[in-house]
Amino acid sequence: MTVGNQRGARGFSVLELLVVVAVISVLGAILVPALGKARRQVRSLIGAVNQKQVVGGVTLFSMDNNDNYPESVATVGFGPGWNWSDPMKMTGNHTRSPGMHRSMSAYLRGYIDDAAVMFCPNAPRQYEYLQESWEAGDDWDNPDTSFPADPVTGTYCFYWNYTGYLTDKPYPFRGPSGSADGRGRSTLLVSDYFGYGHWRSPGCYGSCDRINGASIVQETWLLSAYWSTDGTKNRSELGAKPRAGYTDGHVSTYTADETITMRVSMLADGSVPFASGASAGDIYLPADCLR
Repeated sequence: MTVGNQRGARGFSVLELLVVVAVISVLGAILVPALGKARRQVRSLIGAVNQKQVVGGVTLFSMDNNDNYPESVATVGFGPGWNWSDPMKMTGNHTRSPGMHRSMSAYLRGYIDDAAVMFCPNAPRQYEYLQESWEAGDDWDNPDTSFPADPVTGTYCFYWNYTGYLTDKPYPFRGPSGSADGRGRSTLLVSDYFGYGHWRSPGCYGSCDRINGASIVQETWLLSAYWSTDGTKNRSELGAKPRAGYTDGHVSTYTADETITMRVSMLADGSVPFASGASAGDIYLPADCLR
């Protein structure tokens, strides 16, 4: 008896079963990448919606506070000796001066309840204590550490009332301070993290949105996980499609070739950067963020 004539218990020949298995395998090979691409597109849409909500929350805050945006919490130290920190900071180490908050949520929780809005959905994973730290505000203290006041660093960059060092410009980056800003300040409020040479992954690119050939830089007790890949690649090869939200309410996508470079400043006026490979390294901003 030939293989083609042998019948299984349900009346199918072995040959017919092999054909069905082969068809399923081919369909799987076609559908799995397509599903992966669809999931990423959905997450990207969620990311755009998130950033619109961030812009909306900050705008509502300004309407209730004489057109002023919240103070930035991305600082370290106090008094005349303070300096800037990563713009991804959501809860600082401590307040910079009396009357200021160390947590972003102390300013914005009345406008944004769900902390997931403040987090990139394409990041490898959400920070374990994201919602808890958001709800705790200035009182946040990570239960896994013995430190009295723990910071939280997210995956978006927040630019209101933030000052950074621009590597290719003779002037600093100055984030928007309020809805009535004039010239001299950027219109950029929020963006995905996209950069190079973060101290956690020296010599590598980093992004909250997945980039080609990326591996995961794992979460720590104070820092969120992000994607990282070989820094010898050309930026245009990374396939990065970060998003950014602006004071006029729109959110747009930009490419690696449509960026300018900012570094964290050691001084309040944005005139002296941390060295390359220190702090957050290079952060790529959309080139159209400057007026």
